[in-house]
Amino acid sequence: MRCALLALALATSPALAQDEPERPSFDAALIDRCLDDAGAAETPDYAACIGAASGPCMESPGGYSTVGMSWCLNEELGVWDRKLNDSYGRVMAAAKAADAEMTDLGSAAEKQEPLLKQMQRDWIAFRDAACAYERSRWGGGTGGGPASVDCSLRLTAQQYFRLRAYEPQDG
Repeated sequence: MRCALLALALATSPALAQDEPERPSFDAALIDRCLDDAGAAETPDYAACIGAASGPCMESPGGYSTVGMSWCLNEELGVWDRKLNDSYGRVMAAAKAADAEMTDLGSAAEKQEPLLKQMQRDWIAFRDAACAYERSRWGGGTGGGPASVDCSLRLTAQQYFRLRAYEPQDG
């Protein structure tokens, strides 16, 4: 029993524990600050905010490696993906409301909800195919991973901007 406890204590000690690489520094708030600043400009350039957090992350210690780049890009992709999903939910709610209103009016207009769903499904297929192609251009090299994630990040942010333009405006 004493040997088992000693082995367990040694295995969990910091000196013998496997060193995990330090994660690069990622600050998701950089994206929101960039979007706020872009929105305040006379001519907003929201697309300039793509990479606002992954760029500095990749320039931080550990961010220059293939693993570090992939991690930074994946973190930013997650931010844009959440923004996209939130926007899609708002646009879908508006589409459903518009469809219900048109039905109440007896209109034969095309329903927005199924068209929005199909648009998003087709966009996902496009994104996946485009980014698989981007990865293939690296010939199996290690740069293919970060290139594919960067592609997904950029296309996801662009789709977010597209959907955000459809969101109902307050006021």
